Amino acid sequence: MDNPLRWFEIPALDLDRATAFYENAFAISLRRESCGGHPMAIFPFAEPNPGGALVAMPQLAPRDNGTLIYLDGGADLAAILARVPAAGGTVAMAKMDLGNGIGYIGLFIDSEGNRVGVYSPN
Repeated sequence: MDNPLRWFEIPALDLDRATAFYENAFAISLRRESCGGHPMAIFPFAEPNPGGALVAMPQLAPRDNGTLIYLDGGADLAAILARVPAAGGTVAMAKMDLGNGIGYIGLFIDSEGNRVGVYSPN
C-alpha cells in the first residue's frame, strides 16, 4: 500500500452553500454528481491520485471535532486561509510552521461546520 488515502467525503447540510464555499476558498470548480441518490460535489483530481467530494446524506453530519483531513494548500496556504472568511467560513488556526522543513498547516471551519486542514510545503 503506497498511499492509504483513496477517497474522502466532507458532509454538507446545504450542498450549494458548501460547494460555493470550497470553490471560492480554493479558487477551483467542483463537479456535481449523484451517487446512490445522494448529491455530491467532486473535488478536482486525476487518477491514480485519491479524490473526494462534498456529500449531502442524512446519515452524515458536519463536525468540528471528528476525523481531520488536510487538503492541498497549494504553493502557500495563506492564500486559501485569507479567502475563507469571505467564502463563509472561519479560520481556526492561522498558518503554522511545522518545523524541520516539514511544511505548514492551517485549519478552518467550513460553511457547514466541518473542521478541515490545509497543508503546504511553503
